[in-house]
Amino acid sequence: MESTRVAIVHEWLENWAGSELVIEQLIKCYPDAKIFAVVDFLSPKDRARLGGREIQTSFIQKLPFARRLFRHYLGLMPLAVEQWDLSGFDIVISSHHAVAKGVITGPDQLHVSYVHSPMRYAWDFQNTYLRQSGLHRGLRGLYIRWLFHRLRNWDVRAAAGVDAFIANSNYIARRIRKTWRREAAVIAPPVNLERFSVTQAKKDHYVVVSRLVPYKRIDLVVEAFRKMPDRKLIVIGGGTDLELVREKAGGAPNIAIKGHVSDAELQSTLGAARAFVYAGEEDFGISLVEAQAAGTPLIAYGRGGACDIVQPGVTGLLFDTQSAESIIAAVQEFEEHEKDMTPELCHQNALRFSEDLFRSRFTSFVAQQWREFMPSRSNDRV
Repeated sequence: MESTRVAIVHEWLENWAGSELVIEQLIKCYPDAKIFAVVDFLSPKDRARLGGREIQTSFIQKLPFARRLFRHYLGLMPLAVEQWDLSGFDIVISSHHAVAKGVITGPDQLHVSYVHSPMRYAWDFQNTYLRQSGLHRGLRGLYIRWLFHRLRNWDVRAAAGVDAFIANSNYIARRIRKTWRREAAVIAPPVNLERFSVTQAKKDHYVVVSRLVPYKRIDLVVEAFRKMPDRKLIVIGGGTDLELVREKAGGAPNIAIKGHVSDAELQSTLGAARAFVYAGEEDFGISLVEAQAAGTPLIAYGRGGACDIVQPGVTGLLFDTQSAESIIAAVQEFEEHEKDMTPELCHQNALRFSEDLFRSRFTSFVAQQWREFMPSRSNDRV
């Protein structure tokens, strides 16, 4: 594949998060690839992680107030990604959670889409999103529902232009099957495990590390620990739900809400925790793997990507219901079996999600797809 020309299509570049970690590794897989993104507003520090590459953006980059409000142009994004001329590339790799897979490719181009998630807010999480955003009533809510209807129609059509799908978890593979009626290979996203070392000296606190946004359900974790005053909880992260989380904590002395912390404090707090408690339904869950890398067991809601990560009874446990009562019961169950979930077992489990393994699995998959794709190109020319 040395002579093949590769394009990498990303959604938008704003903050450094899970999907950007994937792009960082894809660049290492394909160092000569050209990168396309709807908008690029990365800080100079984060852009340096992309090797100082020039990013080909869409017309949305130049629209009024795009830096702050580019998400408000969601209805234009399908049109934006369809305008790029990708005809000069042999392989197109899209990193998709909204519109990236909708780029237009020809019959002699292989399009592989790595899917973080089908559009959550437009498909099965539509009603939850509208309710949590206060958009389930009124004219604005009616407009959003109309927009999501149009996006769903476009999304299904766009899926037909993808030659091969990769899902970041078995949960997302099931959502792809339900949404687009397509099968997907599963390759877990890369996690930088070298940042974390196993801590043997555990302290008495529990921890959750997350963006504080509605679907993460950090409010439930805080509510549960407020009802367990003899157990300590540390909450790390910031977001739109920060005030709600503080309200749920109610000033309880056993709950510390720290917001954003330094990387050193994150590592030490995570490694010294008795367990990482999480109540959200995640597409995958990079923070859960990071906790395992630090030798910390998981207590997680048993749906979504957590099911790919937790080895029940060995590196953590799963609970069935998103409620404070289920979390309390899970913590109590964990403490009965805590000694069986050693830091060494947790760290060993995390090694399944290393950056090296991601690159190896991804390049092998694409190479296999390319080998199968090549004969069809050759036969057309005979």
